[in-house]
Amino acid sequence: MPSPEQFRPARLLPWAGPEGKPCYLIIDDTGPVSRVADAMESVQLGMGGELLTYARETLADTPEHELRFLAQRLTEALHDALRVAESRGLRLDQ
Repeated sequence: MPSPEQFRPARLLPWAGPEGKPCYLIIDDTGPVSRVADAMESVQLGMGGELLTYARETLADTPEHELRFLAQRLTEALHDALRVAESRGLRLDQ
């Protein structure tokens, strides 16, 4: 019978599955899917940082349609960052 340490929680992946549902990985953190997920998390966080810089620079005098576009992108970036934080937080509990 496997020991309790052999049971690893599933990893929340940085992309959604069909119908927008969360996607999980139920194997170790060293395989190809884990590496793709790590790379995607890095890209998502980097894009969020760049978007935040852009937002700080453009909020002063920006037309309403551009503010709406910026708000949409910021919402997407925050969603991605929260998914990464949740995934990493779950893995810290291991």
